[in-house]
Amino acid sequence: MVRLATRLTERLGIAHPILSAPMALAAGGALAAAVSRAGGLGLIGGGYGDGAWIEQQFAAAGNTQVGCGFITWAMAKKPELLTQALAHRPAALMLSFGDPRPFAAEIAAAGVPLICQCQSLSHIRQALEAGAAIVIAQGTEAGGHGASRATLPFVPEAADLIARESPDTLLLAAGGIADGRGLAAALMLGADGVLAGTRFWASREAMVHERHRAVAVAATGDQTVRSSLPDIARQLHWPKPFDIRTADNAFIARWIGREDAMKAAIDTEAAAYREAFMAGDPDKAAVIFGEAAGLISDIPAAGEIVARMVAEAAALLGGAKRFLA
Repeated sequence: MVRLATRLTERLGIAHPILSAPMALAAGGALAAAVSRAGGLGLIGGGYGDGAWIEQQFAAAGNTQVGCGFITWAMAKKPELLTQALAHRPAALMLSFGDPRPFAAEIAAAGVPLICQCQSLSHIRQALEAGAAIVIAQGTEAGGHGASRATLPFVPEAADLIARESPDTLLLAAGGIADGRGLAAALMLGADGVLAGTRFWASREAMVHERHRAVAVAATGDQTVRSSLPDIARQLHWPKPFDIRTADNAFIARWIGREDAMKAAIDTEAAAYREAFMAGDPDKAAVIFGEAAGLISDIPAAGEIVARMVAEAAALLGGAKRFLA
């Protein structure tokens, strides 16, 4: 297979500049290991902090080298989870949606590269202060939680900032990247690689209900929406400015603009939401994917996704001279 060599592949000792996102409840050890075996780096999703689940997923990854990621504000309530994850000697530790600086010293002492996912230039400067080895510029196109910057202008602006202030720090692009076109574009924009979520969410190894994956395959990018409704239903108190991108389904249609009504009925609605989500009901609970769903037409193995992305990106980058007069 062709390889795309970047500073990221050299620094992490991987074949391809592709990381799978540590998606809460979806990115387990099987998915992370499959991405790593294919030459990328897979990340286990530490999510909201279930220590037993984290142990199970590191065990599922076996001897394959994987990383781990946490929702920072949630992990801050259970800081022992960071120590637990670091004991597994992950290839990298990713923090998202909160100040990484209180945890940077422990990560550095463990000799593990710190990855910080950022949604604004101020987040990036905070990550640089924390000594992040890798910064992710996440665009609002991404599935799951994020903020308001768009990937296309955010990534090169982040690249320029990092080049000025911390040139040894690596940059990944995230948000709407699901194929080799997105990978090639990210590299052209100044990133050292990509973090892909929705595309790996729609893989065989992901811990996602079949009915939810079917919705993603059928959806276009137009059929997603950002809101706070799933977090209200799950009684998760997400800090501003973050909200969540999901499928624009019947659950969203019922409650959009009626957030106060949901809060008033939360005792009933939270239980109904949990039941629907566990059953894989694609209408009565959130189906969490991003605009990249419009680029997805099948549910392959994660390793095949990596291979496709690399082959397509290499062909595009190798043929870039066709644009020259």
